[in-house]
Amino acid sequence: MIPRLVIFDVDGTLVDSQRQIHASMTEAFLLQGHVAPELAAVLSIVGLSLPEAVARLAPDLPEAERGDIVAGYKATFNGLRAAGIAPLYPGIAEALKALAARDDLLLGVATGKSRRGLVHLLQAYGIEDLFVTRQVADDHPSKPHPSMLLAALAETGIAPQDAVMIGDTTFDMDMARAAGIAALGVAWGYHPAQALLAAGAGDVIASSADLMPALDALWDRVA
Repeated sequence: MIPRLVIFDVDGTLVDSQRQIHASMTEAFLLQGHVAPELAAVLSIVGLSLPEAVARLAPDLPEAERGDIVAGYKATFNGLRAAGIAPLYPGIAEALKALAARDDLLLGVATGKSRRGLVHLLQAYGIEDLFVTRQVADDHPSKPHPSMLLAALAETGIAPQDAVMIGDTTFDMDMARAAGIAALGVAWGYHPAQALLAAGAGDVIASSADLMPALDALWDRVA
């Protein structure tokens, strides 16, 4: 049996990190004397690498000032992370463990988080060993560039037609399309369901309980 690869985004898909992300971005902008972006603007860039996210939020600032904002964000976020881990969405841990227990599936991660941040999160919830491939911002261009997904395919030896990306943003959907793999959206994250469908999601999942049925339906369609 040839296994299939299920690759997950993290922020907005596995964990609800919007409080920490918004607070960190607010503090980073204020430290540099700039007006902080609204919550909606911050959520719109979740999933991008941090330098790309700041560039989109403040395109008119000089690169050096954007670099200072990036540094301020990292410092603030690390402090908040030490005070408490972003919560997993309801049912996610159980759904991941059920998927990982299947002989026909491999699990992976493709995230704009740093390796340090991802490892800290996965270890905190005891789910680090569920993922056979972990692609992070340290090693790749920002989403929606397909580099993360192409690396995950190469690392696992899985063909594009046997893989799927699951995420909450249009960046995830665009990345999947660029890599030639299927995509499923989640409705509990930071981009609207209609935007995910328009960006190429084969379906948008309403709850973690729908993950396994949606995957089985996807494989049936492409078989």
